[in-house]
Amino acid sequence: MKKHPSPGLTNRIKPKGLLVVIGGNEDKENELQILSTILSLVKKRKKTIEIITTASQCPEEASREYCKAFTKDHDHAVELMHISTREQASDVRLLKRITAADIVFFTGGDQLRITSILGGSPIEKEILRRYVEEFCVIAGSSAGASVMSKTMIVGGDSSEALRKGTLGVSAGMGLIDNVIIDTHFVERGRFSRLMQIVSMNPSNTGIGLGEDSGIIVEGGSILRAIGSGTTVILDGEHLKSTNVANIDSDEPIAIENLILHTMVHGYGYNLCKKQYLEPDDLREMDLGKSEVTTDENS
Repeated sequence: MKKHPSPGLTNRIKPKGLLVVIGGNEDKENELQILSTILSLVKKRKKTIEIITTASQCPEEASREYCKAFTKDHDHAVELMHISTREQASDVRLLKRITAADIVFFTGGDQLRITSILGGSPIEKEILRRYVEEFCVIAGSSAGASVMSKTMIVGGDSSEALRKGTLGVSAGMGLIDNVIIDTHFVERGRFSRLMQIVSMNPSNTGIGLGEDSGIIVEGGSILRAIGSGTTVILDGEHLKSTNVANIDSDEPIAIENLILHTMVHGYGYNLCKKQYLEPDDLREMDLGKSEVTTDENS
């Protein structure tokens, strides 16, 4: 398979696919605002959905509610991929299913399971290729969302996160570059975790996703907020100073002029321009042929 560059911002590649990044604990029983929006992104009447449960050690439990939610109003073709070994990540039959899928959905669990099992595999390479070259939807919740960035948070106590060296980071899948994604953000008080990461590399935009909140990423750079929760953006581009490079491990971090935005359903953000987008701004934008619908009744 030919090698494809990362679709991240550093390469300025405009992917043909869409990402849907979810903060966790989204509604799977009632209004299904986020999950129904994912379905609406694909205009085919009957969608083919592959649910990858690699992050979870209890795959049947992790997938049961999603299967029920995705087929609540229509008989979509929903299949499960319980990929738990590197050998399975090279299975030609599974690879063909990824190629044929309209939507690939990663469940929550442990994001390191996703990268250690799928990282560099034919399955991961095909997901990256399809996202760049074809229209498809790659979605994930909680761990399945954290893994989408090039660099991901893999651990760290929120109460100690503004002390140098208290967070763990690792390589993610690289579907989007120059961002760091944190999930369950508001509910678990993870502001300090994201502040530390952005202070260490201000070129990264921090995206903190609350529960039952998400973003649609279009063209690799335009974010649209969906769901009933709150999404937080931390912009370090105009950061004036930080002591993070001059202190010892476990010492407190000072940060000056870190910019914070919050988004709710219908608002957005331009990662390239570092620009906050109100609903009227998004309505005026020509975002191509994806015909994205984020209406609550979709």
